[in-house]
Amino acid sequence: MLGAILANGAHMLKVFTRHPQTVGENYLEHLVSAWGFAATMVVAAAACALHGLFPFAFQTSGSRRVRELHRRMVTHRTKGKAPSRDEAGAYI
Repeated sequence: MLGAILANGAHMLKVFTRHPQTVGENYLEHLVSAWGFAATMVVAAAACALHGLFPFAFQTSGSRRVRELHRRMVTHRTKGKAPSRDEAGAYI
C-alpha cells in the first residue's frame, strides 16, 4: 500500500516537472515565466482590441509584443534549448 502511494506521488511529481526540465527550469521558475508570457499576451490583446475600435491608437503595440514574446520564448532562451513540439507539446 505504501509503495503504491509513493509510486503515485513520484508520478505526480513527474507530471509537474517534465516539461519545465526540457527548458532548463524548475516548476516555480516555469510558472513565473509562463505567467509573464500570459500577462504580456493580455496587454497585447487589449491593445489589439482597442486598436480595432480606434484605428489611430496602438498601431504597433500588439505586433511588437508578439515579436518580443517570440524573442523571449524561442530565439533567446538562456536556461535551456527550446523543446521540439514532440518533446513538450508546446513552447511554454
